[in-house]
Amino acid sequence: MSIMEYNGGSVVAMVGKDCVAIATDMRLGQQSIGVAHNFEKVFPINDKLYYGLPGLASDVYSLREHLRFRVNMYRMKEEREITPKTFTHLLSSTLYEKRFGPWFLEPVVAGLPAPTEMEPHPKPFISTMDTIGCITTPKDFAVAGTATDKLYGVAEGLWEPDLEPEDLFETISQTLLNAVDRDALSGWGAVVHVITHDKVITRTLRSRMD
Repeated sequence: MSIMEYNGGSVVAMVGKDCVAIATDMRLGQQSIGVAHNFEKVFPINDKLYYGLPGLASDVYSLREHLRFRVNMYRMKEEREITPKTFTHLLSSTLYEKRFGPWFLEPVVAGLPAPTEMEPHPKPFISTMDTIGCITTPKDFAVAGTATDKLYGVAEGLWEPDLEPEDLFETISQTLLNAVDRDALSGWGAVVHVITHDKVITRTLRSRMD
């Protein structure tokens, strides 16, 4: 078994109409043995930017603390909030620094850029990358984790352009739940974050526990 699959877990992000969503399962395992059902893999940077870290559980904690330090330093130096695109490049360079002894993680980033004079109506942003920080910025959805193949299949069938927040929540929830039901290393509940310009809607989902 790959070290990337040792603890299990999956993350999916989707773009909607002026909104974006990111969801993860809650399982922490030791290969096929279930350890916990409350292990979160998605974390906020601010109320418009979240990121997910599927992969080795010990590296999830290590990179999360490292990124908290780097983002706080950015806030102090720049005196503003980091944008999703800038955070993606920060995360990518952080992973690339460790390329000879990498973190065993495949991050997923989801956020809403703030309007600016140059871009008054910015589009929702999602990205994903491999263990050494090679960035992909899809326009529809991004997936990572042990249920990647299943997530791709379900997401391609359910996702549509310009989904409203409630429809986006339903789509990403059904995508994640149906995918992890077919993956022995993911599941045991899920949490979904839907980010709009006004608020963040966070909901916990029940799923199979076998």
